[in-house]
Amino acid sequence: MNRDDVQQRIETLTVAITVRSIPRIVGSLLRTKLTIQQLKILTSLVVADGLTVSALARDFDVSVATMSKLVDRLALQGLVERRTVEGDQRSRALRPTDLGRSVVGELLGARPELGDDVLAGLSLAELQALEVGMRAINRELQHLDRR
Repeated sequence: MNRDDVQQRIETLTVAITVRSIPRIVGSLLRTKLTIQQLKILTSLVVADGLTVSALARDFDVSVATMSKLVDRLALQGLVERRTVEGDQRSRALRPTDLGRSVVGELLGARPELGDDVLAGLSLAELQALEVGMRAINRELQHLDRR
């Protein structure tokens, strides 16, 4: 067994894992019908939990009214919730829901760390260990797909 054979098997497994992961990556996005702007806002909220509509409006260089409408659409889809800011009953902080976090996590779950340039730097033993792990992941994805 040589390095090229192991790396080729890993590449084949990567395709299989990606194909099996596509419904997980795209499914939430398609169900929520997010626009690119909404996805950017949701991602911002996942990264910086607790922003206000005003802060988001400044960050995205849009009016507060425009941002409020965008946030309302995210809230209607169950991706964002408004919570009263402690100590200020008038101010509402925005927080992603578990579904909102999941959507962002799935969309950002691409695996660029498994590119050829990265794999080329691994030893044969490391590549073989990675192959074992990826086989296990592929097996589990197949198992979950059967449920």
